[in-house]
Amino acid sequence: MSIEKVREYFRKRGMADRVLEFDVSSATVELAARALQCEPCRIAKTLSFRVGDRVVLVVAAGDAKIDNQKYKAYFGKKAKMLSAEEIEPLTGHKVGGVCPFAVNNGVEVYLDVSLKLFKTVFPACGSANSAIELTIPELEQHSGFLEWIDVCRLC
Repeated sequence: MSIEKVREYFRKRGMADRVLEFDVSSATVELAARALQCEPCRIAKTLSFRVGDRVVLVVAAGDAKIDNQKYKAYFGKKAKMLSAEEIEPLTGHKVGGVCPFAVNNGVEVYLDVSLKLFKTVFPACGSANSAIELTIPELEQHSGFLEWIDVCRLC
């Protein structure tokens, strides 16, 4: 299970006790916000894309949407999300639990500037009922991100 991969990742960093698991689903921004009793904008959602033959994850604020013009300007291609069937084999995580931790080799992770509005955010941890609260510097450190990008618009 991918939550076990993520828990092991954080165990090696002395942070496994910070991984939260819920009795309810946190598979969507709304469900995660309800489970965590926080504002939806503080959920760090991870969006999965195919850019040519690359797999790209964009972590953004829960209330942000991909801005197609910004995305195309940055990546040089129209945004094409992975299908539900592709997500687990390509990223290492199931739908509802995709996160930037313990991903498959070759997966590129980017952080959208929409996250910089918050002191802490809640990304998933590999399952549809998990999360971890991280500061932005901790998210930078543990996501293995390549760079900060601006490809979203706030709603």
